Amino acid sequence: MLFLYFTEDGRMKILFVITGLGIGGAERQLLDLADRLSIRGHQILIAYLTGPARLLPTNPGIKVVPLGISKNPFTFIVSYLRLRRLICDFKPDVVHSHMVHANLLARIERMTTKIPWLVCTAHNTDEEGKLRMIAYRLTDFLADIFTNVSNEAVEAFEAKGAAPPGRMLAVYNGIDTQKFSPDCQTRYSYRNRLNVGSEKMILAVGRLWEQKDYPSLLSAFAEIASKNENVKLWIVGEGPLRRSLESMTAELSLSERVMFLGTLPDNDIPDLMRAADVFVLSSAWEGFGLVVAEAMATEKVVVATDSGGVKEVVGDCGLLVVPQDSEALAHALEKALSMSPEQAKILGEKARQRIVEMFSLDSAMDRWLEIYSASNAYLY
Repeated sequence: MLFLYFTEDGRMKILFVITGLGIGGAERQLLDLADRLSIRGHQILIAYLTGPARLLPTNPGIKVVPLGISKNPFTFIVSYLRLRRLICDFKPDVVHSHMVHANLLARIERMTTKIPWLVCTAHNTDEEGKLRMIAYRLTDFLADIFTNVSNEAVEAFEAKGAAPPGRMLAVYNGIDTQKFSPDCQTRYSYRNRLNVGSEKMILAVGRLWEQKDYPSLLSAFAEIASKNENVKLWIVGEGPLRRSLESMTAELSLSERVMFLGTLPDNDIPDLMRAADVFVLSSAWEGFGLVVAEAMATEKVVVATDSGGVKEVVGDCGLLVVPQDSEALAHALEKALSMSPEQAKILGEKARQRIVEMFSLDSAMDRWLEIYSASNAYLY
């Protein structure tokens, strides 16, 4: 049995390492966790590998350090040494890495640097490439705990050989159910800001890239728009496919019905969810589907693809369809839009109750603290 001993009051020094701090579910989950842990008195330091820090912790006392990795191989060595210095100076009780590049860097770092307890977390069913799966398997012995965000994601990693059977733990993401909550006054004021009257609004949130399969969503929406003039689609997010998606929108004669909102401040997302009538996730694959859970917490009617761990989040509190099937997606969206206000309210309340009971941020944090403290024998 392995035990770690921290200060008498149980407070820990935790170093989070993540690939980047762009706009994404993994990034927001880490920052929410960091803020909550700091409120409980734990000392937190965050390091990120690359890109600008578009998201930051709410607590200004949490230090955020860039490691500066780029495509130049030399920067890997520099970043490795910077992370080594951070670990030596901060002396964390736990290093918790997130996403593939940070996970692999933290594991390699352990070969030369003392890390008392290393937790590595993947955030998807697919880390985009066989070489990454092989790298995970070859470095598996260097991590104490290896987690993913759903049972479906764990099974996918095992099937791809990234982790030995029984090695990986499923630890669900946590939702701030106070931040993501229904608010009728905010709903109507936000709709007025966007000049939305009685129109039905569908909202999608996510990076504009292959995983989110926005072409299927646009095709589905084209079918809906041909039958219903009183519906629009908002898409929040930025990414490499924006230009091609805007071109597709124009080709489908939907430019007046589809709004690409780009990247918005993180605090705007709950208000947008409240303002919408239906939330849609069209992903080809997912690990957890954090935005789905957030929409459910705001009592939205959710339509989502059965991609990865999404069905574990939705349960029977939303509409699930086969991924990459625009006709099925259109049918489910039509069903959601045709619900009476009473039906939508009942389903929305049921959805929020599920999130509060099963996926709250506090319950997720308690689970992480259990893993960090290693209070049990081997957890896997």
